[in-house]
Amino acid sequence: MEEEDCCATQLVDANGDFNVQGLENFTKKVKLAECGLSYAVVAIMGPQSSGKSTLLNYLFHTNFREMDAYKGRSQTTKGIWIAKCVGIEPCTIAMDLEGTDGRERGEDDTAFEKQSALFALAVSDIVLINMWCHDIGREHAANKPLLKTVFQVEITALSSYEEKEEKFKEEVAQLRQRFFHSISPGGLAGDRSGVVPASGFSFSAQQIWKVIKENKDLDLPAHKIMVATVRCEEIANEKLSRLTSDKAWLALEEAVQAAPVSGFGKQISSILEKYFSEYDMETAYFDEGVRYAKRRQLESKALDFVHPAYTTMLGHLRSKALESFKSRLEQSLHKGEGFAASVRTCTQSCLLEFDQGYADAAIRQANWDASKVRDKLRRDIDGHASSVRGAELSKIIAIYEKQLNLALMEPVESLLEAGQKDTWASIRKLLKRETEVAVAKFSTTIAGFELDQATVDKMVQNLRDYARNLVEKKAREEAGKVLIHMKDRFSTVFNHDNDSMPRIWTGKEDIRAITKDARSASLKLLSIMAAIRLNEKPDKIEDSLFSSLMDGAVPLPSSQDRSIKAPSDPLASSTWEEVSPKDTLITPVQCKSLWRQFKSETEYTVTQAISAQAAHRQSNSWLPPPWAILAMVVLGFNEFMLVLRNPLYLMVLFIVFLLSKALWAQMDIVGAFQNGTLAGLLSISSRFFPTLMNLLRRLAEEAQGHPTPEAPRPSYSAASQIYRNQIPEPNPTSSQIPKSSVSSNISSDDDNGVEYSSPNLMHRRTTNIQEAERSS
Repeated sequence: MEEEDCCATQLVDANGDFNVQGLENFTKKVKLAECGLSYAVVAIMGPQSSGKSTLLNYLFHTNFREMDAYKGRSQTTKGIWIAKCVGIEPCTIAMDLEGTDGRERGEDDTAFEKQSALFALAVSDIVLINMWCHDIGREHAANKPLLKTVFQVEITALSSYEEKEEKFKEEVAQLRQRFFHSISPGGLAGDRSGVVPASGFSFSAQQIWKVIKENKDLDLPAHKIMVATVRCEEIANEKLSRLTSDKAWLALEEAVQAAPVSGFGKQISSILEKYFSEYDMETAYFDEGVRYAKRRQLESKALDFVHPAYTTMLGHLRSKALESFKSRLEQSLHKGEGFAASVRTCTQSCLLEFDQGYADAAIRQANWDASKVRDKLRRDIDGHASSVRGAELSKIIAIYEKQLNLALMEPVESLLEAGQKDTWASIRKLLKRETEVAVAKFSTTIAGFELDQATVDKMVQNLRDYARNLVEKKAREEAGKVLIHMKDRFSTVFNHDNDSMPRIWTGKEDIRAITKDARSASLKLLSIMAAIRLNEKPDKIEDSLFSSLMDGAVPLPSSQDRSIKAPSDPLASSTWEEVSPKDTLITPVQCKSLWRQFKSETEYTVTQAISAQAAHRQSNSWLPPPWAILAMVVLGFNEFMLVLRNPLYLMVLFIVFLLSKALWAQMDIVGAFQNGTLAGLLSISSRFFPTLMNLLRRLAEEAQGHPTPEAPRPSYSAASQIYRNQIPEPNPTSSQIPKSSVSSNISSDDDNGVEYSSPNLMHRRTTNIQEAERSS
């Protein structure tokens, strides 16, 4: 025997009393509290006189009391004894239980047997069942129900100690080796998840025995279920642990994170079935109810473990189906197919693709419903279809809006600038025609979207409103430039005749009538641009403007009588009769102010025309008066007769006439005097001698037979150019609608509609009539 003391102690006596003090002393002697979790408990049970104590003594070098065969077979171990296994690492506690089937306890001996057996199973990490091999086959001997419960740990056959002592010792020595390092992974007590720390072993043992003792209805079947529960749960946890580290599963999990995996469901089902089958094989002999309950728990935990990968797989399938829908829909629309029909076709094919992928990913052991994922896919498809529908409709609307823009903006601008009597009627006709054409084509284009009628009506109305707004926008733009248009209209009418030919102010034109016509045309244009007339409602804007601005004077009232005359002025208002404010482009008071500014800026053109007429009259008055001609005839009669009597004088006069005519043509006498007498004299004086010398030189060269090419005649004389440069040019002014009336320095119209202004007025633009005549 080893020198180390095994400290054998009776833990529970024959009466079932727990030896608390003895256990405390035992734990102190063997220093159990210092072991932490590094200890193991081995219990042995079996029939009475089966050699349990002997086996423990040889196996662990303990000193439990053994039976004396010479005294006959009788009860040796009473109650429950414990001792430290000598020479075993880690610290191992051996527990020797009272034998079963003993006659000493009488017929009611099963109670203590069940209690002690249950206590050993609850406290011990390893339970040894010692029995004769020839008792295994008997139905009612050797506690067969108990053996059926615990037979799955494993069986070791030992030779008879009485018949083959040496062989028995050898076999025990080999068995002893298995208890070294028993708590290591894979050892006999390798599962340490439920181990009580060594310092709490004493208290734990006391409480377990107390519970067992107080349970009056304790029986072996209940103990059997407890053992089955513990063992089946251990097996289930072991299978689940192996599943989490399975290489095939890890590879599959990694692959599914990146992309869909073909045959995902079959692979997962195969892996799960492998571990479920192993569980079934290892728990085949445990209680059926417990076995199945733990199997369901294992399945639940295993399925919960693989469910994230399954969810990821469904996410891939949903994303793939959605991308497929987007691609197919785009291709279908490029082919010109109807939108709604394309959406239906692509949706059906993509949902079918998802259903096929879902069937491939389904796990046989699970009954998971993918309807939520499918519904999410359907919502995503509908959302994308709605987004594409909106984008496509926006493109179509933009196309037809652009067409309306091209069809309306420039024509409306042209009609407004023309300012004819039927301008707004033409605009309404144009708007109606182009709108109906656009609406008809638009309705045909969006038919493939299969929109509800209310939506179609709303879109069509929006297109109509857009067309109307275009016209109104252009009208407001042109109204902002009305002063420019009025001055252009005035210039066109004033400077061109009925055949659109430029006017030459010869002095025969009626400038007053022409000015009145030009202003009437401009005022007509102002009346057209004063309001938007798309509703075909008649108004009196034109009559009000002509009656106030053309037929009567528009004076600037003084501060004293302004309050008296304002009510009688039809233009002293910010609204037009029968015209809504939203359709008003230029208010009456703005028209009045514009008219004043218009007249002030067109006075220069009228003044230039009058000056051109005066200059033309002066240039045509170079002959002397008739009385002077008569006096010359009377007084020069003698000289005239002298010329007739002498042909030489007549020839000299003819040569002088030819020379004068040549000088007249070369010097452009008529053109020189068109700009005034002073300008004509300056021009003639500066060019007379050069022109005369040039003419004589040419005559001499022609007489010698060497004519020289004629020098180009300048279109303007230096003097006339100097005179024109002295004429002040008009200065540009703003064309915006004025906010206040113009200066009162402007003179009012006379009865014929012609007005004059001082030379200090600044003008934006004028027309030089003389230069236009010369350039023509």
